[in-house]
This record gives sequence, C-alpha cells and structure tokens, in this order.
Amino acid sequence: MKRLSLILSLLLATATFLPVTAMAKERLAFSGGPEGGTFQYFSNGIATRLSKNMGDVEVSNMASAGSVENLRRVDSGDADFGISYSGDLFLARNGKLPKDEKKYVNVQSLSYLYGAPAHLVVLADSGINKVSDLAGKKVGVGGAGSGAAASAQRYFETLGLWTKMEPTFIGYNEAVAAMGDKLLDAVWVFAGFPNSSVIQAAASNKIKLLDTVEAGKAGGFFDVYPFYAELTIPAGTYSGVDTPTKTFQDSALWVAGKHVKTDMVFNALKDIFSEEGLAYMVKVKKTAKEMSVADGLKGIVTPIHEGAEKFWAGKGLTVTAAQKAR
Repeated sequence: MKRLSLILSLLLATATFLPVTAMAKERLAFSGGPEGGTFQYFSNGIATRLSKNMGDVEVSNMASAGSVENLRRVDSGDADFGISYSGDLFLARNGKLPKDEKKYVNVQSLSYLYGAPAHLVVLADSGINKVSDLAGKKVGVGGAGSGAAASAQRYFETLGLWTKMEPTFIGYNEAVAAMGDKLLDAVWVFAGFPNSSVIQAAASNKIKLLDTVEAGKAGGFFDVYPFYAELTIPAGTYSGVDTPTKTFQDSALWVAGKHVKTDMVFNALKDIFSEEGLAYMVKVKKTAKEMSVADGLKGIVTPIHEGAEKFWAGKGLTVTAAQKAR
C-alpha cells in the first residue's frame, strides 16, 4: 500500500507539473493597426512568426487605430510591441503631440520597417485637381488616434486647410467605400504602396492621386516637420493612375516598451532579420522588401532599446548619440 501510495503521489505530482511547464510561455501583445492597413499586416506577420519560432514566447496581435494609439499602449505597458511612425515617436517623446503634452519616454525603437507615403486619393471625375481644392470638402483622414490622422492634421493645418474642410475620422476600407458612394470627396491614406485600400478604390472607380509636395513646400510644411522626406509613387502603381505622383513619407518603425527584456528584443530581431525571416515578411506583405539589416536603423531619430542596440551593433551598424540617449 505504501508503495502504491508513493507511485500515485509521484504520478499526481508529474500530472500537476506538466501543465505548468506547458503554460510557462511569456505572453506579449503586439499593437498593430486598422484592418486593411499595412501596420496590421506587419504586426500580425511578426507576431505569428515569433510565436512559432521563439519557444518561450506567445505574441498576440492587437487591432489598433494606428501609430499614436500604439505609442500610448506601449508606453503604458498595455502592449509590449507596436508599430509607429518616426515622426509621431519623435513628437511624442518631446511632449508635442496635438493636444497632448505628455512625454512618452517608455517607447523605444527596434528597427526600420518601411517608408509610409501619403496618398491623397480622389475620384477622377471629382473636379478636385490640387490640394487647395479640398476647402469645403469631406476628407477621410484615417481613424481617430491613428498616425494617418495625425499626419493629415499636421499637413492640412500647416496649409491652413484643416478648419476649412470637413475631416472625417474613418478607417481606410470604410473611407474608400464611402468615397465610391460619394459620401466623401477624398481619402488620405498614410501607408506603404501598393496599399490594399487604394487598390480597392481603383478597382471600384477611376481615381487619381494628388501631388502633396508642391502645396507642402509653398505652405512651409517641410520646414516645420523636417523628419518627412519627399518621394514619388511610380506611374502604374494603381490601376488607371498612369502618371507618377510626388508626395512625402514617414518611416514606419517597430517599437517596444522599455519594460521588455533585453534578450527578448535581441532574439526577436535576430529571428525577423534572419534571411528566412526577411523572406517570410515579404510573403506577408511586399512592402517588407524595404526591410534589411543594412537599413535596420534607417529613419530612427529617437532612443533604441538596449536589446536593439546589442543586436545592431553586432551587425556592424553605428548607433548614433540620439539613438543611445535612453
């Protein structure tokens, strides 16, 4: 009997121990973006791969309004990883977000992901041919709290148009559908190209993209916000848009909270920026072709995480003073 009791005790102890071991994964949250946006493709792709390849980690993807909401979530610890635009992060850390003087100092950069250009989309027969024509018009500017909405407000305020038009805070997919139904006059999309929502708009209606650079220069936009860079969306990127479009971009960055462990960040970067990881990300979203080890710190003008510094220094990249200033 004593022997039987001992065996039963050992079996019970083993049965109790095994589930605890199986449940020992560390759970992390990745705050992404709205449905149809490039952020959501990237966050879901990274979360899925890390959950599969890092045996001690399970990363869940969270829908989000976008860049600014992600910053707030990561800063507070409600999320561990996120994606943010470099400009939003710079302003947030310095207490210069619109109507928000808080300094979000717990958010640190991990890597450059891709350049996110502004798309200012209108129907081809709308009679809207330049940015100033948007006065008195309804413009979908992205969801409230999104990086798209924040960039739109910066742009149109600098040009003196924000209070002259009717900004509508709405996600990309809903916005292009509303424009097709003539409920909106224009849609602002701030995402890597080709963007699925703009593709959707071009498939449903004949569209055109407006040049944002000419008006931006005339209004002093690039003097006020020097972290934005000019670029051109090539002709043929979207169906029916047969001429190149001058616009500007911000850099989309992978960010993490200061609270995330150094080794966790190091191993996450090691996996995603491996040859296999980069190939996987391109399958998730073609925009990921911009990701590379050589450009790992591109567009980052704010402090990086200790785990990121360790990883990128090991790859031979130079970490600037601004990136080290934690």
